[in-house]
Amino acid sequence: MTFLLNEEELNEHLSTTMIRPPEGTIAQHRRDLEVFEAWSKKDHCAHFTLLSCMHEDLIGAYEHCPTTKEMWDQLMFDFEGTSITRLRSLVLKFELYKKEPKNSMTEHLRIMSAMIRDLKNAEIVLSD
Repeated sequence: MTFLLNEEELNEHLSTTMIRPPEGTIAQHRRDLEVFEAWSKKDHCAHFTLLSCMHEDLIGAYEHCPTTKEMWDQLMFDFEGTSITRLRSLVLKFELYKKEPKNSMTEHLRIMSAMIRDLKNAEIVLSD
């Protein structure tokens, strides 16, 4: 993700945010608004880039974030560390998972594969 954002010169949006400028003098407000709108347009591009790199089942959890920085911060919180709570949550999710009737076998296996990958990334060894 960071590689794509860096290539598009959008990497700064992972760590910065900007708010709409307050009303001021007409000329100054117009300049500030132009800067904000240019930043906002690039932020939307970065936002879309992050979402397009995600599995479909993750998009819904992050598309509500108003800025790229907020989305990135949430992603880092959710996936960067493997706290005891997160480890337990991953194991419990895997142990309790059952195929839903609406899911095809392919979808079911994709979900299981994603859970196994998450557990493997957290260095949890599964036994038969």
